[in-house]
Amino acid sequence: MPNDMKIEQFEDKGLAHYSYAVLSECAREIVLVDPARDPQQYYDFAKQHDAKIVCVLETHPHADFVSSHLEIAQKTGAVIRVSKLLGAEYDHEAFDEGQSFTVGKLTFRALNTPGHSPDSVSTVLSHEGKDVAVFTGDTLLIGDVGRPDLREKAGNMTAKREELARQMYHSTREKLMPLADDVLVYPAHGAGSLCSKATNSANSSTIGAEKAGNYALRPQSEEDFVKELLADQPFIPKYFGYDVDLNKAGAPAFAPSIAKAPRLAADAKLEAGVVVVDTRPEGEFKKGHVAGAINIQQGGKFETWLGSIVGPEESFYLLAADEATLTNLIQKTAKIGYEPLIKGALVGTPSTKETMPEMDVEAFRQHPENYTIVDIRNASEVKSEPLFANAINVPLPELRERVGEIPAGKPVVVHCAGGYRSAAGSSIVAPALPDTKVLDLSEAVKSFQKAEAAH
Repeated sequence: MPNDMKIEQFEDKGLAHYSYAVLSECAREIVLVDPARDPQQYYDFAKQHDAKIVCVLETHPHADFVSSHLEIAQKTGAVIRVSKLLGAEYDHEAFDEGQSFTVGKLTFRALNTPGHSPDSVSTVLSHEGKDVAVFTGDTLLIGDVGRPDLREKAGNMTAKREELARQMYHSTREKLMPLADDVLVYPAHGAGSLCSKATNSANSSTIGAEKAGNYALRPQSEEDFVKELLADQPFIPKYFGYDVDLNKAGAPAFAPSIAKAPRLAADAKLEAGVVVVDTRPEGEFKKGHVAGAINIQQGGKFETWLGSIVGPEESFYLLAADEATLTNLIQKTAKIGYEPLIKGALVGTPSTKETMPEMDVEAFRQHPENYTIVDIRNASEVKSEPLFANAINVPLPELRERVGEIPAGKPVVVHCAGGYRSAAGSSIVAPALPDTKVLDLSEAVKSFQKAEAAH
């Protein structure tokens, strides 16, 4: 890396999202790539280096998080550069193949790389004529490529998944693989993001390493590539299309927007028919909660599950164990642009007391046939690791819509892979089957996984 430039990577673990600040030391100017919703970390970086943010590059309109590009541009005067294909509704400069700009000794040049989205742009960074890095957005990831099935209904340009998968084949082979082997690859997402199937936990790579080790870049026909890329993609959360459109319009400023979330007293009367998202630990939730509340626990993937279970057209109450957690959860809610949907945010347990029974795991282990088993993992997880022979598979993101498929009568046992999702799942099933005992296998599922593996 040349010593008169610096590339700083910022990671949001909850969304497996990477954003970047590229600093030209001589010009004291910064270019940001795919910034997260809260812009404060980028302002702090600029201040620390006595530099000015002059440009924000958006590789595409993101589906899984809301970007602060508009807020940063309004505060700093930075130029937003995006593909003309995006149809951006905010002031911007078009940035497509054949176009480039310089900051100090650094040149940024655009490559149109459709595949994850029709409007994806990868940006090659060169220093005094030598290519140093490429910011690939969700086109080329580490050990993977972005999923091609998110833009069938969202955004300025829509495209069918097969068509985008074909474009991905050509973008990777004709635009990115010809770059020099030592060019650093900086993607917008890492392992655990729903923007791909990726499981690699590294946070940067090189073109050479990807050509050698990325399954999607190995020599194969376009047909085989398309077939492989479309197989076993994860589910699409409810909020993804909403975020694409919000990013295309430009989101409101972060701090003022979260300040508008109405705070309610612990004993406030909650309006009937409005979803209650209760984020307390599952043990506390089961001892007493508002009727019909959904238990999405505070945790590493809270925002993904909130946006997978609750749709962008709904409003909801947000309930947390304490004030600090509530503040944190409102910020997480804003990462996916859901903060305007909060009808009220409150701490503690309102007076209504619904409870859920504790599960006798041993009784279940002896006689699983006495129970209706509901497996709320994704179809691909069930396929790769089946756990119970006669389980009904209804993935958690579809459970509210499909809960009517679960027969009443026998006690119902809800399970996932580790216990986090089954807390939410059992809280959705219980109110739908008021005369049936609904049980959460919770973390005990892990002992059944070990037993299965031993067979």
